[in-house]
Amino acid sequence: MKKRFASVVVLLLVALAAIGSEPTGYYNSAYNKGSEQLRQALYNIIKDHTVVTYGYLYTVYQTSDVLNGQIWDIYSTCSFDPGASQRCGDYVSVCDCYNREHTVPQSWFNEASPMKSDAFHIYPTDGKVNGQRSNYPYGECANGTNLGGHALGRLGSSTFPGYNGTVFEPDDEYKGDLARTYFYMATRYADQCNNWGHGVFSSAHSGLSDYAVALFMKWHREDPVSQKELMRNDAIYAHQDNRNPFIDHPELAEYIWGNMTSSTWNPTQVGIDVNEEPEIVIAPNPASDYILLPAAMQYALISTSGNIVLQGENAETITVSNVPDGFYFLQLSNGSNGNNTYHKVVVKH
Repeated sequence: MKKRFASVVVLLLVALAAIGSEPTGYYNSAYNKGSEQLRQALYNIIKDHTVVTYGYLYTVYQTSDVLNGQIWDIYSTCSFDPGASQRCGDYVSVCDCYNREHTVPQSWFNEASPMKSDAFHIYPTDGKVNGQRSNYPYGECANGTNLGGHALGRLGSSTFPGYNGTVFEPDDEYKGDLARTYFYMATRYADQCNNWGHGVFSSAHSGLSDYAVALFMKWHREDPVSQKELMRNDAIYAHQDNRNPFIDHPELAEYIWGNMTSSTWNPTQVGIDVNEEPEIVIAPNPASDYILLPAAMQYALISTSGNIVLQGENAETITVSNVPDGFYFLQLSNGSNGNNTYHKVVVKH
């Protein structure tokens, strides 16, 4: 569960029926495809987006990256006013100002458009930490340098197999966010990302190197989609007219880079036709120990690969303390009419 999200009770109780709020039929042309065919189908869906200007990103951030009136920064816990007063010019210390962080550094793609202003990979971040990250790849390191105070993340020598060199390790709270950002970039720019290199992008595995696949799939699985990402996805869609498929349907990554590459993706096979009935509220969501049901019901908790993880009858509480972190579908039936409803849930310990 995202730490700052956990403090916002109203948001915490929003049922994850909000996940996958793409327009009806948005991903239909990707159905029954797998591996590279699936990536190419998604590319055709999300390419040709409305290109916003670099300066217009500050307008996007007003709805995509603001929480309780403050910039929601993935590199610090500083409090930044989203207006112009705290945008970076010069900075000396952490919390001086915020700027626009290209999570895929501009130098990797020669500052070309539309990557230069694609909001899905450009986050508002503390200027000092942004400068520390520079254009180093993301990775994991031991005994790296953290700037202290409100700074998040650290810079150090890679300890993750497959890459030797300096890396920036983000805070655990945002590793999944960044993994799904890179999945988006390797898909939206499938026609050119092979040439970006830097040990991350290549033609090895659908636009990503062996190192990047192992790293980002690890982060993707350990840090499931958060409400922050859901809101950001919808907000950017309102400006760019495209979406991050790996936020709407996290299981897609498994079919392109993970354990399902030999299978084809068809969300209707695992209950992704989710009911939007407002009277059925599943909480807490994300869940760490238990899920409360609105009444005594028959249930099945189904993984994104279609396997039943838990099931039971006449239950008002589902214990998930031993269920691995991840994204699941909850099938419910009250037994009176034989109809099933499906709801998206996240387990995060």
